Amino acid sequence: MNTHIPQVLIVDDHHMFLEGLSALLSQEQNIEIKATLKNGKEVIEFLKKDTIDLILMDISMPEMDGIELNKYIKTNHPDIKTMVLSTHSDPKIINKIILDGANGYLLKNADKSELLEAIDTLQKGENYFSDEVKQKYTESFFGRKPGNQDKNPPLSRREIEILKLIVAQDTTQEIAEKLFISQHTVNSHRKNLLSKLGLKNTAGLVKYALEEGIA
Repeated sequence: MNTHIPQVLIVDDHHMFLEGLSALLSQEQNIEIKATLKNGKEVIEFLKKDTIDLILMDISMPEMDGIELNKYIKTNHPDIKTMVLSTHSDPKIINKIILDGANGYLLKNADKSELLEAIDTLQKGENYFSDEVKQKYTESFFGRKPGNQDKNPPLSRREIEILKLIVAQDTTQEIAEKLFISQHTVNSHRKNLLSKLGLKNTAGLVKYALEEGIA
């Protein structure tokens, strides 16, 4: 059983929302609020001297917004989970941040129980996207209404790249060299793919890719 208490960073430029969310989550014994910050640049400075498990972030922020921050985190700190809490439901924004590897996306009208469920899901190594977010992503990106989002969860651009190379029978080292990332990062993406798709091994990934026309 995983007893690790996730250390959480909340990033939002709206002071009242920042304080309210921090107070709300601070009531939970299984969540530690490490800090509250106002934009992506403050996060970068924070991570130079400390580390966290999860970032809860808005999209619209001054100096460095959530889209830029998520991309930076996934490039430089791939082990840190990112979840968007935003009023934005624009499919283009949702598509962009999911393709860049965000682990979760909730609209700010979500209730406390769903937020806690989302954090718990990410803590278990899985991703969480609200039903509305999944619908907008699937309709826009795939050009069709979702039939079974649990069966076909959104994959990031990087995950699709790695999946294609796995199907091509490239080794972990070869994938790392082709994508200019570490072998550790490749293994992290492979693990996330297995978890996200509910698969047990590489053979399952290959079968999934072929069935979905990704390979």
